[in-house]
Amino acid sequence: MTSFSSPETGNASSLSAGLGEFFAQGIEAADLPALFPLLRAREALNALITLFRGGEDEVLVRLMVLREIGTRADAPCWSPQELQAHFGYLDPVKLDTVLKRLRENDLLVWDPEQRIYQLSSIGRLTLSALATLLNFAGESDAELGYITAQVAAGQAIGRVSAETLQHLLGRLNELQNEFDQAVLAGSEFRLRRSQAKLASVWHWVEKGTEIIRTMTGDGDLDTATYRVAQSVGQAQSRMLRMTGVFQRALSSLERQRVHLGQSGLSSSDIMAWLRNQPQEQLASVADLALFAYPQPVFITPHEMLDTAEYELIEREREKAALAVLPPPNAAPETARIEAERLLLLEQFLGNMNSIETEADLEDVVIGGAYPQAAYRMSLLAMLNDIDGGLLTGSMAELAAAPFKLKVSPDTRKIQRDGVEEISVGMLERTRSS
Repeated sequence: MTSFSSPETGNASSLSAGLGEFFAQGIEAADLPALFPLLRAREALNALITLFRGGEDEVLVRLMVLREIGTRADAPCWSPQELQAHFGYLDPVKLDTVLKRLRENDLLVWDPEQRIYQLSSIGRLTLSALATLLNFAGESDAELGYITAQVAAGQAIGRVSAETLQHLLGRLNELQNEFDQAVLAGSEFRLRRSQAKLASVWHWVEKGTEIIRTMTGDGDLDTATYRVAQSVGQAQSRMLRMTGVFQRALSSLERQRVHLGQSGLSSSDIMAWLRNQPQEQLASVADLALFAYPQPVFITPHEMLDTAEYELIEREREKAALAVLPPPNAAPETARIEAERLLLLEQFLGNMNSIETEADLEDVVIGGAYPQAAYRMSLLAMLNDIDGGLLTGSMAELAAAPFKLKVSPDTRKIQRDGVEEISVGMLERTRSS
């Protein structure tokens, strides 16, 4: 097994000959600041080399055996007979080979007088680090959670690692760049993916913010570590502000969304449905709908990246999702709809003028069916409109009506005329007509 030689002499002669061949002529490898911490931790690195060298199957069995030996905290010493009985599901020869390898590389200690095995100090240290890593395996953003846990552990015992803080800062900057690119791209689907990712790491960002606040307030950090901690805090603050940024971007897209008549469908619904259709189905949908001559398309790198990402990755992920459009329905005639709304508005004005002092919101709004109630509710927003002078006819009369609307955040169950519940409110007359 390859291992590191002792760096105690402080020059290249203390290193293995093979390691020296990696460096340029005249370079003293032991004097390199980037290499020295690795040489100093050679015992821990040799333990990792022992565990992870070889094929995947060998590594898994080796880790399993070492972890099982380390889990018996009440009786940490094992006799060979106990090991044979505990690992009865392993081939005896293979088990002996694993134990021999762990013992020869100082992960296990063999006491010849008592004839027992026990973990070495470096073996216990390695298992502890591995336990933390396994605890985060399978989470949506295990990297950020694991690094934050390392920072928290260092802060708790007063040994904050600047290198760990650099890793945390690097991961936060990667996420920030990803979120910024999603906002710049202006893609609704990309924004929603980034919003969901932010929600998945939100707990760790909040936890990291608390840790950094405590760490920088103690005053025990050296100058270099303090600067990195400040940068981490600034990156976390930017991350916490991204919720509002995503919401504003999605609201802007919502205002630009095209709705298809009164069907309840929008252009985003159509796009989601199209993205989930196989190519053969899309070809039939596009039949007789394409121009006979090429159409110029002007796109930017962000749109190109969105398209390439979807075609190469997201299409396979979205195959399981199923979106079904409702059956086609003829669009209603616009003139008829306007006439119906005008008639409903005039009736609404007549009902309002009959109010002497005040009336409950539900009595003013509800009646007929849900579409009529929703239309009346929307008309109440025109009351006391400062731009009412620009309106004409019945809308101008509504804007100048002597009423004031009071609405509370509470709701009341209705369950009639197509309305499930409505906000608690009051329409109050402000002066005589």
